[in-house]
Amino acid sequence: MSRARSPRRPAGRRVGVPLLALGLWAASSLVLAAPPAQAAETLLSQGKPATASSQEGDGYAASKAVDGNVTGTRWAGQWSDPQWLRVDLGQRADLSRTVLTWEDGAYGKGHQIQASDNGTDWRPLKTVTGGDGGTDEVALSGSGRYVRMLGTDRSGGYGYSLREFQVYGTTDGTPPAGGAVEVAGSQGDWQLTVGGKPYTVKGLTWGPAIADAPKYLPDVKSMGVNTIRTWGTDSGTKPLLDSAAANGIRVVNGFWLRPGGGPGSGGCVNYVTDTTYKNNALAEFAKWVAAYKSHPATLMWNVGNESVLGLQNCYSGSELEAQRNAYTGFVNDVAKKIHGIDPDHPVTSTDAWTGAWPYYKRNAPDLDLYSMNSYGDICGVQEDWKEGGYTKPYIITESGPAGEWEVPDDANGVPDEPTDVQKAEGYTKAWNCVTGHRGVALGATLFHYGLGHDFGGVWFNLVPDGLKRLSYYAVKKAYTGSTAGDNTPPVITNMAVSPAASAAAGDEFTVRAGVRDPDGDPITYKIFLSGNHANGDKRLVEAEWRATGGGTFAVTAPEKLGVWKVYIQAEDGRGNAGIETKSVKVVPPPVSGTDVALGKPTTASSFQPSYGDCPCEPAKATDGRNDTRWASDWSDPQWIQVDLGAATAFRRLQLVWDPAYAKSYEVQVSDDGTTWRTVHTTTTGNGDIDTIDVAATARHVRLRLTARGTGWGYSLHEFGIYS
Repeated sequence: MSRARSPRRPAGRRVGVPLLALGLWAASSLVLAAPPAQAAETLLSQGKPATASSQEGDGYAASKAVDGNVTGTRWAGQWSDPQWLRVDLGQRADLSRTVLTWEDGAYGKGHQIQASDNGTDWRPLKTVTGGDGGTDEVALSGSGRYVRMLGTDRSGGYGYSLREFQVYGTTDGTPPAGGAVEVAGSQGDWQLTVGGKPYTVKGLTWGPAIADAPKYLPDVKSMGVNTIRTWGTDSGTKPLLDSAAANGIRVVNGFWLRPGGGPGSGGCVNYVTDTTYKNNALAEFAKWVAAYKSHPATLMWNVGNESVLGLQNCYSGSELEAQRNAYTGFVNDVAKKIHGIDPDHPVTSTDAWTGAWPYYKRNAPDLDLYSMNSYGDICGVQEDWKEGGYTKPYIITESGPAGEWEVPDDANGVPDEPTDVQKAEGYTKAWNCVTGHRGVALGATLFHYGLGHDFGGVWFNLVPDGLKRLSYYAVKKAYTGSTAGDNTPPVITNMAVSPAASAAAGDEFTVRAGVRDPDGDPITYKIFLSGNHANGDKRLVEAEWRATGGGTFAVTAPEKLGVWKVYIQAEDGRGNAGIETKSVKVVPPPVSGTDVALGKPTTASSFQPSYGDCPCEPAKATDGRNDTRWASDWSDPQWIQVDLGAATAFRRLQLVWDPAYAKSYEVQVSDDGTTWRTVHTTTTGNGDIDTIDVAATARHVRLRLTARGTGWGYSLHEFGIYS
């Protein structure tokens, strides 16, 4: 792409000078000249990225001092001297004054207002001594991009606390120059350039909230990262761009298209016929390109994410082919539109596999480069590019360790998650494969600088819950060449669960692991459970557990049956953690005796003939399988009963509920199937597994279900009656 030329400023017109004026000039040595017009000062700091030397807690972040809320929010630092609060104005400004609104009793008696052009080298503009709190208006003379309040003498025992830190001044409205971004070179010898200088994308995908960008982007920068990738661009993007620019980081600005994310996220679109959707998307994207094309953080535009793959969840056969061709043709329309607005930044499009590239090759010639997400098979991308005969370079927009769709299942039938060591190796491998395709692969934004501490977060995030993993340091070493001097996480090896395939619900099972800390730090432990494979809940919930010595832990199994993930989290107190996980299959607690209901005739007031995994006939509650179920209509009351064939003595029942459980029910028995007597009643059922001690002799046993625990019907995996 060529750099757009700046329009030449018209030459000024020469104006004739009146003779009277010339006479006055000759007759007097006093020259009267109108003062130059002064630009009106404006509030420059509000909403801009702010950082601080410390904060008292999560509710007192530096950003609270520049949010415009003078009475409702505030920044508060730790209770010591010195402390500082810094705001990045986004560009150099001529500064006229600051207004500091202090929290009562937590102000700076002594403080200094400083300015900087780079955020590192500071020059004092004003020194205040004897401050008395309230609102301080401080006149300034000077300029800078960064303005800082450096507190040196607190008013009392509290820390410094500012309700608002307002910086006023003037700018010319021009963002800092960054230079055009270009895909330069020729076939097989390409290079990304910024302002004419070579630029290799050393990136991460961005996960934290935009409001937290000032908090986390300095850490991202410290890893050697020069680029972050987003999936959506809108009115809320600017603070992220501002924070990125303040930290010398550029952004791949994403635009989301349905069905994105591979599995059809956001619903299906007919790209052959739905002109309304396409026109609306085109107009929306154009608006934000115009808004952010001159922002110094903008690196390129990325249209769509895994939609060529995702369309297979909406269409099939020849219609799928037509949709994929239409989708990639629309991507080309977007690329042309963006180029017309912004000739200085490339346009790309991401998909999940190299199989999408033939569609781009055929239908999207206006893309400047390709992009793709690839994990375990990242090293196969180079060969696919060669075999496909492609004439454009690419970047990798997501990569890292093998995903759950790429690994073999374990003995419990769930994907066998790589260890921390294997994940770190996955990032190293990914970067080596990218840099190994010289002149074609222009870099990568690896996945993922995310804070989420759930099933997917532990699998992929470099900083789940803010804790740094081995993978964090693997990426840092890839991008900077070294992690010398860093304190690194505990390493967990040989994790095992016993029994892995038959942990009784509510009972203890054993977890073992070897744990060492490379730096000799003391280690603390947490153990979590995730029901992602049991009930779809991806959260990690801290388990009940106790240490039994020698790297062994006794963990209480959940009541809900199914396969769970159990996680050991070893923390070193230095902001690092090792996390390993294995699966455990939770089964009903064993009941001594014989299940006399097994395979016996079973009837019910109703059953669901078709819904999800149904038909769910009554007999499925007495078939001895926990993967089948009886399900009733969605109404009260309902009943299910078993004919034991003859009068039979029993002493215990075990009810294995589906999530659709009974809150209130009665256990009834009968000798003739007509006259019933109640032997057990509850109104506090909570689902999962009910083991009921009840001694009776009867031929017929019935559950009379009177109050549902959910909006669904009643559903039992097993109705066991034990002699």
